[in-house]
Amino acid sequence: MPLFQKAVFHTTVANLRDLPADAVREVAFAGRSNAGKSSAINTLAGRVRLAFVSKTPGRTQHLNYFTLAEGRYFVDLPGYGYAKAPESIRAQWEGLIGPYLSQRTPLAGLVVIMDCRRPLTDLDRRLIDWFRPTGRPIHILLSKADKLSRQEQTKVLRAVKGELATWGEGSYSVQLFSSLKKTGVEEAEGVIAGWLGLDVPGDAPENKRPPDKGGPGAKMPQRGQGARSGR
Repeated sequence: MPLFQKAVFHTTVANLRDLPADAVREVAFAGRSNAGKSSAINTLAGRVRLAFVSKTPGRTQHLNYFTLAEGRYFVDLPGYGYAKAPESIRAQWEGLIGPYLSQRTPLAGLVVIMDCRRPLTDLDRRLIDWFRPTGRPIHILLSKADKLSRQEQTKVLRAVKGELATWGEGSYSVQLFSSLKKTGVEEAEGVIAGWLGLDVPGDAPENKRPPDKGGPGAKMPQRGQGARSGR
């Protein structure tokens, strides 16, 4: 049974002044257009159309909030990298997303969804390089893992882990994920629930398996303390 099955749509935010004032902790989901972001949110919530899955890249232009529990939210961010979006929409994206990710106090972490067949594109790296100095954790979901063979999945996962290991101090993790096959759902639930301060039913602390880390000894920086660039 999905951990976040009680998720319901809360509000759409087009202006920073309209962000929910009661938020205690929230997790943002980002990804390139058509990387499987909305499908991942729907899968984690055990719903079919909680988050809108669009066939048109760049369709979602606002912040969509979903309530999980009192003061706890998922935040669906607009997809980035859509080539056909007009400049006015791009400006709106940059004006909303940039300030939100850098200034939103209740933001507990960022989940970045990447198509496992095309991980860590230049746009993915740009977003991550920009976000890392906030000191908040990043968890990568390599979506559509069902499109690859086991051998290919292992190769991609190893390559992404290798790049994470070069990022220096910080809390960075990665896993395989498939909305179609429900692969990696429990692992993702564990990471996100930890960020949100929610308990995982039937999972005692001593039995929890930590997510795959980008390198040994990685730790979470204190809030407001920038992560080292590692460059």
